[in-house]
Formats: sequence, C-alpha cells, structure tokens
Amino acid sequence: MKVESNSVIVFDGACVLCSRWVSFVLRHDRRGVFRFAAMQSATGHDLLREHGIDPHDPVSFLLLEQGRAYTDTDAIARVLLNFGFLWRSIARSMRIVPRPMRDASYRWLARNRYRFFGRREVCLVPSASDAERFLS
Repeated sequence: MKVESNSVIVFDGACVLCSRWVSFVLRHDRRGVFRFAAMQSATGHDLLREHGIDPHDPVSFLLLEQGRAYTDTDAIARVLLNFGFLWRSIARSMRIVPRPMRDASYRWLARNRYRFFGRREVCLVPSASDAERFLS
C-alpha cells in the first residue's frame, strides 16, 4: 500500500491511551508532519499487516517515516524528536535504557492498555480542522 504522507502513525482508535497519544501529537506537531491511520480502518489494518504486526492483536506502535517502519519505543522517540526542546531531550534520554528493556516495558503496557486506560466504544473521531490528517 502506497501512502502519500512521509510520516504516518498507525494507532488503536478504540484505546483511550492511544487516542490521548494522537491528541498529544496533534497538539505538538505544529508543522503538520504526521498523518494518522486507526488500525480499525482499512489503511491502518493493511499497514500493520504489511509490517508484520497482527492488526487484530497489536502490541506495537507503528510509525512509517520516509519509507521506513519503526516500532515500540524507537517509534515513540522518533515522533518526540519532531517537537520542542523538552520533548527532544526526553527522546534522546530514552537511549540510556537499553532498547530490549524499553521495548519489553512498552509491550507490557500495550498488552494491558485496555485494562489500565479503558476502551472507547467508538474509534477516535478527529475534529474538522484535523480530519485531513487522518487516513481512512
């Protein structure tokens, strides 16, 4: 599947934590770098499958950036590097913790996201001003 935007975040539209992450990115992405695809959409589902992630049981965050795929904490850090000084500093400091440890913690949280943060009955619906940034 060919996606027009250089940077696409595939997220779980039913997950409260994931929806908050998308809201955070929208708030801080002043240049409009990122586009979004809910895993429940045809585009999100196909992108997850293309990159080896089970779209019915995703335990990873997927970022597509200039033709490359990033997952887990590397994906999160790459997103944060696009924001202000504080967020870039946090992203860089994540490297202090070895990647296997970071990713194991992230995947544990991802597996338990509904239990800890809840689940929406309906996928995140973007505001009219943000709608063009969401892929269907």
